[in-house]
Amino acid sequence: MSDVLDHVMMRVEDLDESLEWYTTHLDYEEKGRWEADSFTNVFLGPEDAGEDDALLELTYNHDDRTYEMGDAWGHIAVRVPEDELQSSYDQLMEEGVEDYRDPESNDNRYAFVKDPDGHEIEIVKRDHGAKWSLDHTMIRVEDADEALGFWTRKFEYEHTSRWESDSFANYFMAPSDASEDAMTVELTYNYGGQTYDLGDAWGHLAVRTDDLDEAWETLMEREAEDYRDPESCDNRYAFTKDQDGHEIEIVTDD
Repeated sequence: MSDVLDHVMMRVEDLDESLEWYTTHLDYEEKGRWEADSFTNVFLGPEDAGEDDALLELTYNHDDRTYEMGDAWGHIAVRVPEDELQSSYDQLMEEGVEDYRDPESNDNRYAFVKDPDGHEIEIVKRDHGAKWSLDHTMIRVEDADEALGFWTRKFEYEHTSRWESDSFANYFMAPSDASEDAMTVELTYNYGGQTYDLGDAWGHLAVRTDDLDEAWETLMEREAEDYRDPESCDNRYAFTKDQDGHEIEIVTDD
């Protein structure tokens, strides 16, 4: 089992406001929508997103609830061309996006903005992929060895890169045969035994597979958590959790 990340889900308090923000500032378009009695899911991505590009899922619950951001989820990262970090950030500022962490404050290597609900969005320089396409999703983990083992054993992911500093380490994970445009998961480990609050403003990562039942059977053989099995989800998808409680959905192309 070695499948790419299909999407990342976040919850929003005002769907119209969020859709306007992502379509206006990141030039996203609607790729799919699912309307239920109590919630709406909308999938977004760049117009020229490729087959292996992950999408952003916005979930809006119809009961007007509010959400806690927590700190176990960090951010999503979107790509811009290598020479367009500053100009892309300046454009967002001109459009009224919140000035959170500009390129200069990050040694002109990356920048951060926030969406209307406070989800952090990193802007990274890449020489591949559609502009504004999803590059990675960052989650914080309490035990680096355990987290690396989870993604390696359960999903057959491997390191694509790592960065270690005096106080924290970042590990990027993806399937060995994934294209460079596929979204990676960034595992951030802060030294010192920190613990985190999941909150509920972030929902899940989703892994795409060809055969749901086979993938689920493999996960169970590898002792993944049996959170929501395919049968309980009408055999359309399933959910497990990592060692820190981050939810991971298993989906198919259908």
